[in-house]
Amino acid sequence: MNSVQLSICIATFNRGAYIGETLDSILCQLGSNVEIVVVDGCSPDNTSEVMFEYGSRYPQISYYREKVNSGVDGDYDKAVSYAQGEYCWLMTDDDLLCPGAIETVLSEISNPVDLLVVDAEIRNADFSRLLEKSRLGYKTNRQYGKNQQEQWFSDLADHLSFIGCVIIRRECWLGRNRAEYYGTVFIHIGVVFQHPPLETVRVVSEPLVVIRYGNAMWTSRAFDIWMFKWPELIWGFPDYSDEAKQSICQREPWKKAKTLFEYRAKGAYSISEFRKYFNKEKSSLLRCLLYVIAVFPSRLANFLSVIYVLKNRSRLLTIYELSLSKNASLLSRYYCRITDR
Repeated sequence: MNSVQLSICIATFNRGAYIGETLDSILCQLGSNVEIVVVDGCSPDNTSEVMFEYGSRYPQISYYREKVNSGVDGDYDKAVSYAQGEYCWLMTDDDLLCPGAIETVLSEISNPVDLLVVDAEIRNADFSRLLEKSRLGYKTNRQYGKNQQEQWFSDLADHLSFIGCVIIRRECWLGRNRAEYYGTVFIHIGVVFQHPPLETVRVVSEPLVVIRYGNAMWTSRAFDIWMFKWPELIWGFPDYSDEAKQSICQREPWKKAKTLFEYRAKGAYSISEFRKYFNKEKSSLLRCLLYVIAVFPSRLANFLSVIYVLKNRSRLLTIYELSLSKNASLLSRYYCRITDR
């Protein structure tokens, strides 16, 4: 019988400044039946020095420094393949585990399940400010069977965009197609929702992860990821209805002026993105609209967006993103700060 019940699998790149804090939040909870597997995509920063220091002190850590960067999808896949546990928690490299998180997960997986999904709270980059108490907002745990695939897709696909909420049976992961999803930056989504559907899915309503918001490695690629990669992935699954997919994201979200304007306000859409993605758009009217938004004064777009969302405190995350933008004016940052009052 395998003595390792849970492998915490981390794919990392250039996180020497953060991964120690992540490891500290995990190590204080470890027992003999839990291991940590870290795959480093050939980081040029001090990640290897940090990991060698931790590895020398904690035998529960297995550190693999790759000779080349395989991308986040390939590195998570490698981490699971290196793991020894019956279940793998696909943990991020800059977020934190909540106290008691591992104990809760071990208790849940003692009752076999293909996929365990945990909730998370969201804080700012230094964890000093709570931005969202619960991503899911569930009051109680939930469980879905094979015949409820449409329901759990609608309920959970958006939440699953955060990989740190995923604990999956290792045998299940290895038995499914992964290579097809390399380059999507959401390999876990491909594994979870591909055919055939998973037999059992359980959701822990208690937040077990603290997300460090605004620190994502892909911030500079946000437009490409959320306007193209994410919709293409979600709409590519044949087992789910268009209605269910539409509840997660639009097929072509960039066609919605309000969405595009918000990306302009955040600094993620500009004339360079227009030239890269839309310069050959066949509809002259749509191309004109896309161009106008791309050249709209960025600071004004940011300020107007802050004013628009300020009335709705439930969109605190959006306001926070706007305040971090390179386009944020002093007035925008002021309006963002008063939401704390």
